[in-house]
Amino acid sequence: MFRVTMLATLACALITPALDQKAWAQQVPLQDKPFAEHKIVLQLSDGDAKKQALVLSVANNLLKAYDPDKVAIEVVAFGPGIDLLLAGSERRKQVESLIAQGVRFDICLNTVDTVERETGKRPEFIPSATPVQMGVGQILFLTENGYTLVRP
Repeated sequence: MFRVTMLATLACALITPALDQKAWAQQVPLQDKPFAEHKIVLQLSDGDAKKQALVLSVANNLLKAYDPDKVAIEVVAFGPGIDLLLAGSERRKQVESLIAQGVRFDICLNTVDTVERETGKRPEFIPSATPVQMGVGQILFLTENGYTLVRP
């Protein structure tokens, strides 16, 4: 019985780090803003045009209120929220303008894959959007690394 317990403990010790590395490897690295004093992640999980406009407005207002080198802003879109980042989005120019100013927009590949399964066609998204495997996983990663979650 002792040997079985020891073998099980050893197996868990060897497997757990491998699982942790796989989970973290799927996350996108943090923004390269070493002097950022404020780090904000904006969650966008709603396809409503008013919510999308609000997220863009919040990001824009943060850029106006803080030195862009001292604020890191990341918008994570998943579920119906990915509509904002689709190639045909009415707000594409606004998104690309914010990206040019240092805001990062993440798009959930799990959602993209689900849309493809349901419709038979993979949705095309804005090339400057950053694909992440799991939107919620990216939010968790960011909050664990000092980002404040805001859900406008």
